[in-house]
Amino acid sequence: MIRIAVCFFFLVSSLNLTAQSIEQDIEQYRKGQLIIESSPGAEVSVKQLSHEFWFGAAIANGLGSGSMDPEDLRQYKARFLENFNSAVTENALKWANMEAEKGKVNHQTVEGILQWTEENDIPLRGHNLFWGIDKFVQPWVKELSDAELEATIRDRAISIASRYKGRFVEYDLNNEMIHGNYYEDRLGPDITAKMVEWVLEGDPDAKMYLNDYDILTGNRLGDYMAQIRKLLAQGVPIAGIGVQGHLHGSTFDRLALKASLDSLAQFGLPIRITEFNMPGQRSKFYKDSQLAMTSEEEAQNARELVDYYRICFAHPAVEGILMWGFWEGVNWIPSSSLYTRDWKAKPAAEAYQELIFNTWWTENSGFTDNTGHYAVPAFYGTYRITVDGKSKIISHTKDPGETKAEFPKR
Repeated sequence: MIRIAVCFFFLVSSLNLTAQSIEQDIEQYRKGQLIIESSPGAEVSVKQLSHEFWFGAAIANGLGSGSMDPEDLRQYKARFLENFNSAVTENALKWANMEAEKGKVNHQTVEGILQWTEENDIPLRGHNLFWGIDKFVQPWVKELSDAELEATIRDRAISIASRYKGRFVEYDLNNEMIHGNYYEDRLGPDITAKMVEWVLEGDPDAKMYLNDYDILTGNRLGDYMAQIRKLLAQGVPIAGIGVQGHLHGSTFDRLALKASLDSLAQFGLPIRITEFNMPGQRSKFYKDSQLAMTSEEEAQNARELVDYYRICFAHPAVEGILMWGFWEGVNWIPSSSLYTRDWKAKPAAEAYQELIFNTWWTENSGFTDNTGHYAVPAFYGTYRITVDGKSKIISHTKDPGETKAEFPKR
């Protein structure tokens, strides 16, 4: 794996957003004591295998549909497994993608993605069950009467939830509602609660997230918080808060990101950064997708990516961050990819890997003390612990925060 030195920079402010404060928060919120008990003087090896925190990416339709070039598909799968521990469907589950024509439902792409993620123990988010932005609502849906529309929404919610019961870790329920909600405009303010009720009818254990954009910039934070309060007041069982991470430009406002996460944390719900790109949608690279970065811009982009991840990883309410594309071949903002079209690692890939698999990675070895005790502060995740040649795989989790592994004494 490629390793490069990464420089970090933060702004000093009333939020105390400094390199030192970020490091302190990471130590406090992302590590806990891993304690090994065995005989005195036993040889101990601690090797991290994966993170508990979600470092994920969107999966393109081509993986599930079989439409991707075989060599690209091989590379895509290999690079995904090398870099990510979680995933989200980019387009496969969207209603307009699955059922462009009434009654003709394509499950093949979703099934293909699920089969691959399950084979590789990758938790998968379902994005999304509904999307009420007017231009993304199928024409045939708009032609339905109100009664037919409600019945059709109900059928989709129940059928998808029941068909994929237990296979999606969570769903984005109705995407980007503060920017447009065709279904509420047609059927009234209680339709979101009904959607949740119907999904739970199909799968009582389904977890539903809200998901919206321009929140972490602070621009629509107030609107989003008002919507969350309204839904919670209605008794809607929101499982978590999804916030997209691509409404910045070639840089981002670090203070706005931290302040937005702090504000959303007051709800006591897990937060996921659901759709991340650097550079983002307000950059020149989105406006001109053929525009190539200079070497200086590539280096700057790597620093921006690292800073974004560090702020999010340091925040106790955030449980994951997922890139919205990592390969130029299937990324809506090609310059935000980790890999070029011909699969060369970009500086952003090197910086990302250095951060996730080196800076935030625990490997340690030594010997138990004279009481048979060995302890190390370790990032939460899965570990292989070896004592005098005998190994165990254990989960070291944020809850409860301290993990003990006992080995037989001599």
